[in-house]
Amino acid sequence: MVKSKIKLQPLGDRVVVQRDESEEVTTGGIVLPDSAKDAPARGTVMSVGDGIIMPDGSRVALQLTVGARVIFSSYGGEAINIDDEEYLLMRESDVLAVIE
Repeated sequence: MVKSKIKLQPLGDRVVVQRDESEEVTTGGIVLPDSAKDAPARGTVMSVGDGIIMPDGSRVALQLTVGARVIFSSYGGEAINIDDEEYLLMRESDVLAVIE
């Protein structure tokens, strides 16, 4: 990944995820055209917000950390493009699981 001059720091309970590349060949050896590829619901956390502010004013840190491999809701997140790279900005609650 080329380092951008732009630093994207999500706020609150949001995270920035870079989606994994979609598969180009099925397990049976069939090459898929771009129009037939599903966007993967897996990716890597690139940046995390500073946490949720509780009613008493305290802040609770997010569970996710930079570099975590995650599975997320297919419909979760807002796609953003920075320096020809696509990222998803989503709430931590849109992440379904961490891949260990």
